[in-house]
Amino acid sequence: MGSMNDVMATMNNILWHNVVLFVLLGTGIVLTIWSRFSQRVALTHGWKVIRGHYDDPDDPGAINHFQALSAALSATVGLGNIGGVALAIALGGPGAVFWMWIVGFFGMSIKLTEVTLSMLYRNTDDPDNPHGGPMWVVSKGLPRLNPSLKGLARFIGVVFCITLLVSTITGGNMFQAWNVGEITQEYFGIPSVASGIILALIVAAVIIGGIKRIGAVAGRLVPFMVALYLLAGTYVLAVNVDLLLPMLKLIVTSAFSGSEASGAFIGGTMGYAFLFGMKRALFSNEAGQGSSPIAHSAAKTDEPVREGIVAGLEPFIDTLVVCTFTALVILSTGVWNRGAEVQFPDPPAVVQTDIDGHWSLETIAAPAARGVTWSDGEAVYMIVNAHKNEQSGNNLHRLSGTIRYDAQDRPMVEWNDFESAERPRIGDPGLYASLVGATLTARAFDSVTPGLGKWLVTIAVWLFAVSTMISWSYYGEQGMVFLAGEKSIMIYKLVYCLLIVVATSGIVKTATELDNLTGIGTGVMLLGNLPIIWIFASQAMRAYRNYVERLKSGRMGPGHAAPSLEDLISGRDVD
Repeated sequence: MGSMNDVMATMNNILWHNVVLFVLLGTGIVLTIWSRFSQRVALTHGWKVIRGHYDDPDDPGAINHFQALSAALSATVGLGNIGGVALAIALGGPGAVFWMWIVGFFGMSIKLTEVTLSMLYRNTDDPDNPHGGPMWVVSKGLPRLNPSLKGLARFIGVVFCITLLVSTITGGNMFQAWNVGEITQEYFGIPSVASGIILALIVAAVIIGGIKRIGAVAGRLVPFMVALYLLAGTYVLAVNVDLLLPMLKLIVTSAFSGSEASGAFIGGTMGYAFLFGMKRALFSNEAGQGSSPIAHSAAKTDEPVREGIVAGLEPFIDTLVVCTFTALVILSTGVWNRGAEVQFPDPPAVVQTDIDGHWSLETIAAPAARGVTWSDGEAVYMIVNAHKNEQSGNNLHRLSGTIRYDAQDRPMVEWNDFESAERPRIGDPGLYASLVGATLTARAFDSVTPGLGKWLVTIAVWLFAVSTMISWSYYGEQGMVFLAGEKSIMIYKLVYCLLIVVATSGIVKTATELDNLTGIGTGVMLLGNLPIIWIFASQAMRAYRNYVERLKSGRMGPGHAAPSLEDLISGRDVD
């Protein structure tokens, strides 16, 4: 398994090379300029659209604009907003948040473009159950440009759907279930597989009803879970209100100068802040990946651009709002640069391993301290001085280890190998808990009210996971429809739910196994979708300019009165 993970990690490094990320960001910049900053239209007209002012039951589609946006958001607002942001700050420093904002802003134009294209080329043979996504754009669009490309177009669509299914099964399903099972077991002692069975039953009850039920559930679930999370975040920020302006200043200054080492944070250069922030934003809002156009294609509308404008709100809500709240909670509470949990009275000795240039530390008991308890298998680290660290910009590194209880029930630290041409030196004798991802976010909430983080993160992880799983189930379903037709849907849904239980049964040992496979799927999706965007972008831009001109001239009308919130959320306004 180790060698396989190494191969997949290498493939991920290729697919998610910095060059690819720069191309994606460049695409967002070009589309922003080309559309004359479509973000402002999304933030003004887009809100009226999702409020139901333009909903029409006679338009082709299955769900209204609000439900389509909720379904797409339910796939993007997830564990990444809790743990991914924390990881970006832990590795790249506060400056990573600034670059998250930049990428989120330009991602709005990418979303508008790819969703508009999906709406232009969606399959409406059954007006009440349309199909869309990059596979339909390329399979219908390329032959229109050149009839001889029909075979190639079908092949590209098939490859995209296969990678879509890989991402669906892994990142959209099993990765979510695995994290729910692990966190619930860690915090409450409930067996992971029990969480998996409950998750499978919940997801099955939703997806069995198709996109209409997914849209209705997402329409209720997404606003609730976002509001709950933002409310808890607002509470933490209110307690630390005097630190908000200094933290915002720190975010901006660190984006261009890097961050100095402090406590648990070993430092971060401007370049790494940029890369970690960009990756986090792109992973979170899925701009350019080609997944969310599938959900938006179910929207009930006869104006393709209208749904594209709605889609432009996704990166704003996901990255510029939810991710920002997580970042400010982590920064304002100071957990990202906290002090060590305990101090070694006598630091462990540095020892050389059997491999030349590899070092470790002697196995030693973790120091005891009031209020500090160590769990068996808990990840820890010490900070050492060694060779130049390109990430931190200094000579500081984390030398990681794991807590293992011995026969005398003592928490012993077993250290991993550390590769360096020079012998590492221990400067700080402190032992740090390796709080990465959701655990760091939980610690931030706990620092204000003990126990809040445990409950909030657990509830949020469950809600976010369910929402992500039901939306990604639809993405995979549409991939199956393209590959094998409607008859394959029921078998696919059964397998999808069974894999939830498989992911929590102990077969998957680490998140890395699934994360590597997910990265390959989403990476190929991205590489497949970006050329499609560039080939057909001019069509999307022409349609967008035409729509805006009609909107400004009043030819489209102001729309009708907004439906009641209950009718909007349930979709009764278009039934």
